Amino acid sequence: MTFAPSGAPSGQLRRRLLLQTLAFASAPAIARAQSSYPERPLRLVVPWPPGGAVDVLARAVQQALSAELGQPLVIENIGGASGRVGGQAAARAAADGHTLLLANDTFAATEAVPVTGAPSVRQALRPVSQIVTAEHGFFTHPRSGLKTIQDFAAAARARPGALNVGVPGIGASQHLTSELLLRAAGGLRVEHVPYRGGGPVLQDLLAGNIDVGVVTFSAGVPHARDRTLVPLFVTSAARPATLPEVPTAGESIAPGFVQDTWIGLFAPTGTPSAATERLHQAVGAILAQPEVRDRLAGLGFTPSGLGAREFGAQFDSTITTFANIARERGITAGS
Repeated sequence: MTFAPSGAPSGQLRRRLLLQTLAFASAPAIARAQSSYPERPLRLVVPWPPGGAVDVLARAVQQALSAELGQPLVIENIGGASGRVGGQAAARAAADGHTLLLANDTFAATEAVPVTGAPSVRQALRPVSQIVTAEHGFFTHPRSGLKTIQDFAAAARARPGALNVGVPGIGASQHLTSELLLRAAGGLRVEHVPYRGGGPVLQDLLAGNIDVGVVTFSAGVPHARDRTLVPLFVTSAARPATLPEVPTAGESIAPGFVQDTWIGLFAPTGTPSAATERLHQAVGAILAQPEVRDRLAGLGFTPSGLGAREFGAQFDSTITTFANIARERGITAGS
């Protein structure tokens, strides 16, 4: 057995002291890394065309988030393939925290209904911070003849498969939510018509070219207020605060039915934790601002602020829900 000289630390103690010294030495470097990020303007990819709910949210928080981070936030709309094109563009970017993706639960849908050979969204992108939740809404044109949720159900029962319902892509969250609703309402059947995003759905709906459109409710609120569209119902547990006269599906045709949507920030996998934590802190800071909360509430959004772990868990749960209904309905990315 060997002994350290009197007054000298043992080997184990020396190692402990060395680790503490290294930790203290690295702390300023970590602090500098956190304080220096971001170092240049940030690119925020919105994987759908302008006009949909994700785009609306991006523009609603753009100024506040830029101010909080101390750098301009540049929005880039890259639509196509139910958000996959924009998602892959963001995933290919440098994992340094300067390219972010703002996406909704359609990204869980693309994972639940994958394209053969396409990269996994869950592997390529890392959940950072959930910003808001919202309800999906079913809207129609005033001349469609559909005035209520009961009218919608009656038309679907009377002419199975004849009612055309616009959705932002086959396999998008609105499509799969519609399928969940139709099952809960007793197996109703409609014809789903795919578009490149919520904005194009609203455009065709406003033109009277489709019977019904399913979009994030907040995207249709301005058109409901000016009476160019009729809101038939929402998919949330409670009526929307923005238009409390609009019923929930769970009140009548599908008792107990609830399927909310969410929108949050993602970053390429490998993005440093210091950057993602700074982003999450920035989201929390702007959501605490009364003017931002009021703006979001007016648009039909409910502030969330979930962190990466909780957001990731909800992401995975949504994937499971959507995968189950896609399998049951025989929905594939090519269908």
